[in-house]
Amino acid sequence: MQQHTTPVRAGARAWCIWSLSALAFGYAFFQRVAPSVMVPDLMAEFSIGAAVTGYLSALYFYPYVALQFPLGALLDRFGVRRLLTAAIGLAAAGSFLFAMAQSIEQAYVGRMLIGIGSAVGFLSSLTLAAKWFPPQRFAFLAGLVMLFGTGSGVAAQAPLAALIAQFGWRNAMLGAACFATLLCLAIAIFVRNSPDEQSTAQPMEERNWSSFLATLKSALAQRQIWLISIVAMTMTGPMLAFAGLWGVPFVMAEYQLPRPEAAFYVSMMLFGWAAGAPIAGWLSDRIGRRKTPIVAAAIIQVVLMGAVALVPGIPISILTAIMFAIGMCGSGMVISFALAREVSEPAIHGSVSGMVNALTVASGAILQPIIGVLLDWQWDGTLIEGARAYTPEQYRFAFWSLLAWTVAGALLATRLRETYCTTQLEHDRL
Repeated sequence: MQQHTTPVRAGARAWCIWSLSALAFGYAFFQRVAPSVMVPDLMAEFSIGAAVTGYLSALYFYPYVALQFPLGALLDRFGVRRLLTAAIGLAAAGSFLFAMAQSIEQAYVGRMLIGIGSAVGFLSSLTLAAKWFPPQRFAFLAGLVMLFGTGSGVAAQAPLAALIAQFGWRNAMLGAACFATLLCLAIAIFVRNSPDEQSTAQPMEERNWSSFLATLKSALAQRQIWLISIVAMTMTGPMLAFAGLWGVPFVMAEYQLPRPEAAFYVSMMLFGWAAGAPIAGWLSDRIGRRKTPIVAAAIIQVVLMGAVALVPGIPISILTAIMFAIGMCGSGMVISFALAREVSEPAIHGSVSGMVNALTVASGAILQPIIGVLLDWQWDGTLIEGARAYTPEQYRFAFWSLLAWTVAGALLATRLRETYCTTQLEHDRL
């Protein structure tokens, strides 16, 4: 059989295959944000308070974070097609179990399965982008998959809230389970690991696992990588904790708005994130700096988060602008992926990227329950339709945790190393 050293790429087939992986990441982002418009329903359904609701939502993040470290090696071992098919199948099963849960324990298991199944989408899309498209399109596709994600997050705000108001949260989640099932079948049928039809995942030898563990250990041993990851985590926290769970009930309580309208306003933070990410990357490349834009974005985010936590009675139009701006500033964390690669050796770039991604997502796992605990600590016993009700003042007090989180991030950002957009290898040659 004739072999082609340079397979034909970037045709309609390539876009179809890559788009399915991007949809998988979009589904993951949808499920990441979806609980924000179900808070009163979940509290009433399972007779739980804010702390348990926070834990329930955060159970998505725990397996997601843990899987980011070995995911690159798993994709090498099993291939995108098999691993992504199995992952989305698990996410569909978890969505179905969550929708049908009759106890909080069943809901816990469903949410964890969703997290496991959602962990593969982002890295799979990057892997397929590298295999099916020319190298000069990789950055564009990386930004495009993030747009898929934030767009799906927006769909999990006002549109999902309207769907829940019409059909109930259980039916809405059953619909999500059906979508994931269809996506799983499409991935199994259409996705291929490489343009070369004979290219399949090869069995990973023991020495390759040893090499993976060695590169992971090397990444974990670097203090600067930890610092970069923690700064990225602090910048992501407001989006995952506020837009991802507690923003909608806060806006409902503060402005006495129906859930779909409140969700629309909160989704502005996701719009800001979608708009800011490509701008931040472009600006960093343009000025030849990594640390400077990260520090600037972190400081502005502190000021904006302080307004939300400390200032009562902000007009909804101004709060909407603030939420959009918080999303834009927080998206500056995307620069951290480039910075982490530039301060590390090429051999550990995969592990470094997984480490940064893991810690950014971990911010939701930490902050969502913390805010819930702070809300329950202040609860005065008020119930509305069987769900615990909290006042705007109680929400703002709980949001002090977000303010402290961003202050810590801004301080740590000042200790980052400036690379001037040059890699460690290039720096050593100078």
